[in-house]
Amino acid sequence: MFQKYKSAELVKPSGLDLKDRLVGVQRVTKVTKGGRAFGFSAIVVVGDEAGVVGQGLGKSKDVASAIAKAVEDAKKNLVRIPIIKGTLPHEQKGKYGGARVNIIPAAPGTGVIAGGAVRTVLEAVGVHDVLSKSQGSSNPHNVVKATFDALLQLRDAKTIARDRGITLEQVFNA
Repeated sequence: MFQKYKSAELVKPSGLDLKDRLVGVQRVTKVTKGGRAFGFSAIVVVGDEAGVVGQGLGKSKDVASAIAKAVEDAKKNLVRIPIIKGTLPHEQKGKYGGARVNIIPAAPGTGVIAGGAVRTVLEAVGVHDVLSKSQGSSNPHNVVKATFDALLQLRDAKTIARDRGITLEQVFNA
């Protein structure tokens, strides 16, 4: 899922204190010749609230096992996000399908100004001060993936300096 992001650093779940947060559970129906077959799909975000986060989708005939499968899937997709003093390094837009998410760094004490699925992802990452706006589709699956798109595009000053082959001072004084 994260191949198109240059700065995406995959993380192993071992040794991390991960907390899982349920974004949503949907009841899905498959209509067959013998009637309707009900199942559940769950989307979950796991994070250590210190810059590591992952998201997963689980499907099953009952809610508990759908959530358990989603948590296992999320642990396979962990990435490190740069956080500077409890907020983001810069403003970033993300999109996935019809969902558009804009995340903006905020001053200390602002809190997480975000709604629904975006809030869940940002809290799991460990961001304490951020502004966000979600536009377009409100489908939680797409909003979570759009938020991840925005977060994975974030780069801190050290990464930019390394990519450009210049010193950290030159990044700020160029």
